[in-house]
Amino acid sequence: DFDIDFCQDRRDEVIAHVQDRYGAERVAQIITFGTLQARAVVRDVGRVLQMPYNRVDSLAKLIPNNPASPVTLQDAINDEPALRDAMMDEAVGRLIENALRLEGLYRHASTHAAGVVIGDRPLQQLIPLYRDPRSEFPVSQFHMKDVEKAGLVKFDFLGLKTLTVLERARALLAHRGSNVDLDNLPLDDADTFAMLSRAETIGVFQLEGQGMRDALSHLKPDTIEDIIALVSLYRPGPMDNIPQFCNRKHGQEEIDYLHPSLEEVLSETYGVIIYQEQVMQIARILAGFSLGEADLLRRAMGKKNKKEMAAQRDRFVSGATSRGVDEKLATEIFNLVDKFAGYGFNKSHAAAYAIVAYQTAWLKTHHPVEFLAASMTLDMGNTDKLNHFRQELTRLGIALLPPDINRSGVAFTVEEIEEGRTAVRYALAAIRNVGEGAMEALVAEREANGPYSGLFEFASRLDVRVVKKRQLEMLACAGAFDCIDDNRARVAANINRLVQFNASIAEERESKQQNLFGDDSTARDPELVEAIAWTPADALKAEAEAIGFYLSAHPLEAYDGELARLGVMTHADTLHLAREHGTGPFRLAGVPVARRTRTSARGNRYAFLELSDRSGHYEIVVFSDTLDACARTLEGPGPFFLEVDSRVDGENVRFSARRIARLDEMVSKSLKAFVLHIDAGESLAGLKQVLDNAEPGGGRITLSYAALSGKVVDIVLPRMFFLSLGLKAQIEALPGVRSVETA
Repeated sequence: DFDIDFCQDRRDEVIAHVQDRYGAERVAQIITFGTLQARAVVRDVGRVLQMPYNRVDSLAKLIPNNPASPVTLQDAINDEPALRDAMMDEAVGRLIENALRLEGLYRHASTHAAGVVIGDRPLQQLIPLYRDPRSEFPVSQFHMKDVEKAGLVKFDFLGLKTLTVLERARALLAHRGSNVDLDNLPLDDADTFAMLSRAETIGVFQLEGQGMRDALSHLKPDTIEDIIALVSLYRPGPMDNIPQFCNRKHGQEEIDYLHPSLEEVLSETYGVIIYQEQVMQIARILAGFSLGEADLLRRAMGKKNKKEMAAQRDRFVSGATSRGVDEKLATEIFNLVDKFAGYGFNKSHAAAYAIVAYQTAWLKTHHPVEFLAASMTLDMGNTDKLNHFRQELTRLGIALLPPDINRSGVAFTVEEIEEGRTAVRYALAAIRNVGEGAMEALVAEREANGPYSGLFEFASRLDVRVVKKRQLEMLACAGAFDCIDDNRARVAANINRLVQFNASIAEERESKQQNLFGDDSTARDPELVEAIAWTPADALKAEAEAIGFYLSAHPLEAYDGELARLGVMTHADTLHLAREHGTGPFRLAGVPVARRTRTSARGNRYAFLELSDRSGHYEIVVFSDTLDACARTLEGPGPFFLEVDSRVDGENVRFSARRIARLDEMVSKSLKAFVLHIDAGESLAGLKQVLDNAEPGGGRITLSYAALSGKVVDIVLPRMFFLSLGLKAQIEALPGVRSVETA
């Protein structure tokens, strides 16, 4: 079984090469069999029972969807009260009863994503073959275990995303005239190792997890061998030796080579046995094993075969004593080697991964803009990762420019914003629900015929299959049209007209008719429907819907001063403090994103509350007592103020809520009055509408304006209001209001 990693964009080329090299009749992919899992079996049985689609779909969505750890249907029934309630219906009960019987059965045949077999003769002479109707490539009828038993060698041609990141970063650099030879980088770059020692490794292959970052901070690597060792050690079992390895490297613990003859083998790892190759060398040097015998020892240790291990122990001890090693010491060394060999890593494998890790670290150190742009392109469909990279760009002082139909590419690009300073431009295809193919057409048209100059001109130039309502809505919400009309509300209000206009242009072209003005589309452009600009809060909400997170700003930025007074920290800062100091309590704030309510085995309701602050998305568990106490608060609008406790669980920090309140309520306690500075003569109709809809409370509002005489007149409104920063923003957005002063 050979596992080989390739750039994921070029894996098909490798398979084609193998066919060409060995003959198409000797190469096949490997079959897999899909099983009926919980959601799929409910949908399939519901379809056979001819139940309404919407009913079956709602039932299926009650089952948690976690591909990494699939939930069984019975587990979903046990954990989800709504599913149990639905089963009271006779038709649903029948569906679930049948689904429980069928769950786990094979549903269909498919093709292994990476598995390939290569034979020394036409494969039809060795195994039965299958033709996948979706592919021209032959497929084995035996699955991966049985093709091995049939005598065939299995290859996994794996697509490694990081290799594609490296290639894209190199291409971005080449486009800007900087050619980097990644295969010949100096492996002793001081700046790269300094960055690794600071554990600033977001995006660095193999080294970006929190536990790995903690290990890097302790180790402070300064050679490629250190990275190879850390990649090997950071796994269950051997990771217990990381503190010893780090302490020995820094002279805080004495190095023990077990026997003087083994210093040559163990010096690079400070006496810690890490690699399978070291196990083989120890057997060869200390006990006189041949390399073949040493490999048999390595395999026996990995399999923990007691009978075989007893024979190997006798062979090792007798071989060592014949070379002058004390029998007791030889036995101790064998026991120690046996312990390490059970989880020893193949150094050649670790070295290959460490080189890739070093290449990504070098690029991030010396070319962070290109590296992060390439990294974001390879995670365009994962908004959590994109937000993670956005935070890293902010930390590094690199701008992330918004999507723009006249400047953005399909993927993330690098753009010069001033001489010597570059930024990452947001990708059009990373906007939700727009489609990569449509964005390719949009960019191709722009590159062929120049920038878009207006909304209707834009609609006239693109294929009807590209300009669809949902795509235009997402582009508008993301701000991609700001370059031609920065009133996003007006763009949104004209979307139906843009779609209709595009369709009429397409129909006209198809019929090859010319109107009175020839082919001058600007002469036919309709007038735009006017619309009042969105408030900053509404614009941010729409932007988050289109992008998956807040890009241009965050709603909590309006509360900066108030959050400081309340002692509120970002989630990222709280994570750091929790790992350093333990349980808290801590104060957080967040905009609600999602909520999942569950019932425990004892019948107590609890919830997982997903929130967003400027450092990203995070999750809080709300146990039953707190959930009951804050039920009405959670039903209302956010953002929320939270007091939380924390619990450190390995690499993870879990937060539970003590108290949840509306942030506006917390802020309003410190806001006693608004003074509105307004322009005399302006219509106050808009202000009246906002204040008529404002919540009552304990705050005063004063209108302050300069009369014609030049005297400043203050009018205190008789009503009392609930003063919040949201109300302040609404008022400030009105025409004629110059500023709102808080007191």
